[in-house]
Amino acid sequence: MRNDNDNPDDIVYRLSRSDERALNQFMARWSQRLYHYAMSMLGSRDNVDEVVSDVFLQVWKSRRELVKIQYMEQWLRRITYCKCMSRLRSDAGIPPFVSIDDIEHFTLPSIESTDETILNREQQRAVSDGLESLPPRCRHVFYLAKIEKMPYKQIASILDISLSTVNYHVAYAMEQLRNKLKR
Repeated sequence: MRNDNDNPDDIVYRLSRSDERALNQFMARWSQRLYHYAMSMLGSRDNVDEVVSDVFLQVWKSRRELVKIQYMEQWLRRITYCKCMSRLRSDAGIPPFVSIDDIEHFTLPSIESTDETILNREQQRAVSDGLESLPPRCRHVFYLAKIEKMPYKQIASILDISLSTVNYHVAYAMEQLRNKLKR
């Protein structure tokens, strides 16, 4: 009996066999999500392009092990996160292993949605100001939970924090945004 990872039609299977066309398909599938994720941390297109390219280089280097990865999105996000943190540290001249709490300029990308057409400009500004006023880690967790719609358990695993910490950050962010909109 074959599992999904042994299917010759599967992109990951073909990629693990060094199929360059499969790499192109893999990149087409994941690049936009990783780009937005990296942009939320770096805010610079040049840096984001480089980080996402580095992620796919890492994918190619690890291609033989890809079929063993159970949660591909989580694995890709973890690599992207680490590469973004490395980029931020090197750009700021900060030694390795800095916490996201120490990063002052973590920004969220602008996201167009039907909700934005409903909100008036003042409310949009209030939401934007509310998000900007959040601590960096809180903003990052909120982005993953509410914008990327990632499960809390997955966020906890990616950021190496407890599930209750994820819950706290999301609740705190929601409370701050609610207060900002009331004013």
